[in-house]
Amino acid sequence: MLRGNFPLVLLLIGRPMSQAVAPTNAAGMGIFERFLTVWVLLCIVAGIALGQLAPGLFQAIGRMEIAQVNLPVGLLIWVMIIPMLLKVDFGALGQVRRHWRGIGVTLLVNWAVKPFSMALLAWIFIRQIFAPWLPADQLDGYVAGLILLAAAPCTAMVFVWSRLTGGDPVFTLSQVALNDTIMVFAFAPIVGLLLGLSAISVPWETLLVSVALYIVIPVVLAQIWRRALLRRGLATFDAALARIGPLSIAALLLTLMLLFAFQGQAILQQPLVIALLAVPILIQVLFNSGLAYWLNRRLGERHSIACPSALIGASNFFELAVAAAISLFGFRSGAALATVVGVLIEVPVMLLVVRVVNRSRAWYEAGATARRP
Repeated sequence: MLRGNFPLVLLLIGRPMSQAVAPTNAAGMGIFERFLTVWVLLCIVAGIALGQLAPGLFQAIGRMEIAQVNLPVGLLIWVMIIPMLLKVDFGALGQVRRHWRGIGVTLLVNWAVKPFSMALLAWIFIRQIFAPWLPADQLDGYVAGLILLAAAPCTAMVFVWSRLTGGDPVFTLSQVALNDTIMVFAFAPIVGLLLGLSAISVPWETLLVSVALYIVIPVVLAQIWRRALLRRGLATFDAALARIGPLSIAALLLTLMLLFAFQGQAILQQPLVIALLAVPILIQVLFNSGLAYWLNRRLGERHSIACPSALIGASNFFELAVAAAISLFGFRSGAALATVVGVLIEVPVMLLVVRVVNRSRAWYEAGATARRP
């Protein structure tokens, strides 16, 4: 999910509901969204190269910590997250009741299915099937990273996917606002529970600090800033979003480069790791999106509701996952690498899901209409 940095998202969030834009196609995506995988691959190459050329520099960066929080990365993550949260209108929670069936499916898949199905997939693939080809001392880290990724549902990139499928913008905004509200309270307990069930030590103090640093405080600051900007008019709000967008993108790329600078030696020794970690992520995306899409059809929801409901469960708030992985397990951990793999495959996989739901609209409507109250 690249969250909240793009022109399409600017058109959907922060405007009055009546001004939400019409559907478009993939060609309408910005260059950065369409080629996110390319940029991540370039960051991998650049990060690994810099890590090999200047190891002392990155070791010094790694030592810049207070209470196990790396200061440079903490700053970069705030620059990534706050602009995205600035675009979320929590006032949209009042719209939740309008499409309670679609919202119910979203909540079921995001909070009762997705994290637990990923924990199961991680156990099957990382601890069992792929274990012989993965470094034994990193298995726990890989499992933890996948759990962190699944416990953080998409926040802003879902607006892009919703637009590409003709999704209802009011419903999309309301489910994002509801998900973000739940995430403030549910992220830490779900992560702690699943890490414990996976026999991974849970550093609860660090986990709670991560939630405060990367969810609670950014949400509060972003909403204060949002209200201040909107009091000065919508044009001022949009202009501010346009100015800070490039900073958010730059922070994401710099964070990825730092991660791969620390992970470089391990990747060079085990180049197959990234491909193996992508397998459970890919299966989880297809399973959760398919489940949500099918449930909405069974309940008779409109296609424009089913699409964003399915897509939010397939995509991830990977900025939060990366931040939590670094805080809990460190730069060099398998957990940090696993969360970054989610960034790597985000756009191509989600565009595949978009293509499927668009092409299956006639099939969907035939079944949903028959069951519509």
